[in-house]
Amino acid sequence: MPYRSIKGYTGFGQLGLLLVFLGLGFILAGGAQLIIAMKIVPEGTPFANLGDAMLKAMLDPANVSYARLAQVLGTFFLLFIPAVLFSWISNGKNTWWLGFNKYVNIYQVLLGFLIIFTANILAAPLADMSKALISHLPSLDKMAKSLEEAYNEQVLVLSNLKSWPEFIMALAIMAFFPALFEEMFFRGAMQNLLVKWWKQPVLAIIFTSLLFSLIHSSAYLFLSRAVLGFVLGWMFYKTQNLWVNVIAHFLNNAIALAQLFSMSNRKEKLDVSKLDPKVDWWFGLIAIGILFFLFRFLNRYSVKNRMKINAREQVLRATAIPDNPFAAN
Repeated sequence: MPYRSIKGYTGFGQLGLLLVFLGLGFILAGGAQLIIAMKIVPEGTPFANLGDAMLKAMLDPANVSYARLAQVLGTFFLLFIPAVLFSWISNGKNTWWLGFNKYVNIYQVLLGFLIIFTANILAAPLADMSKALISHLPSLDKMAKSLEEAYNEQVLVLSNLKSWPEFIMALAIMAFFPALFEEMFFRGAMQNLLVKWWKQPVLAIIFTSLLFSLIHSSAYLFLSRAVLGFVLGWMFYKTQNLWVNVIAHFLNNAIALAQLFSMSNRKEKLDVSKLDPKVDWWFGLIAIGILFFLFRFLNRYSVKNRMKINAREQVLRATAIPDNPFAAN
């Protein structure tokens, strides 16, 4: 029987809804960032120069509060709003269908952190390999360097933290909310849909992880972020609980932010490249073995919870009444 959502939408119908709401998110995110930027762009700036002036203003340390607000609103409108609207229309307002449920234990959370930590070790050699390969393609290498420089400048401005209150606020704006919004969209909405629709979990997770990496706009880090996306996707598939992903993703972001905060307090020059572990390729192979065993443990501590989740989902489906005009009778 073809897969349908609680409200009776087909896989294609749900994908269409998700894309429509993603487009809406792009518009809202762009609008919010434009409104914020207009407050800090010098008056009288010609319209033709507005884009460059906005970028320059956002990178000015004096406007860091506006830049942080623009970042959190951007991800809120781009990822959170589409995920929520998609879930509401497709399945109703129960956050269950985005992966939020009470079936989680401390072992899953601890293993989730160890998995994402180990995945970073695996991803590090891939970043070096990507740089080496791209260096043989001058035009692509030039674009990659430009993207990396723009990203690094933005991170350095946002992460220039002077006090503990500022660090705590940054933990929410730069670590927790991005983790929450990204996991809701990529795993809770998109991966959930593709796994249930295609019934090919590995393919669905690979596809989602590639999009997850693509949205971060980095050629050098595309493969490494895709690996992190795959690991997060497999973690969600095994636990079926988005809180495990959100916590692991948040802790990963928080560690990087804590490193930058430490550099700021030691009066060191902030360097984003220092955040990535420097490991040899053979250590990445060891990380693969470690991940294999960590996921085996995660599966062991997730089996009972998955059974409860699947049983509860069957009840919700059995008692649901499709109420959209396009559902088949």
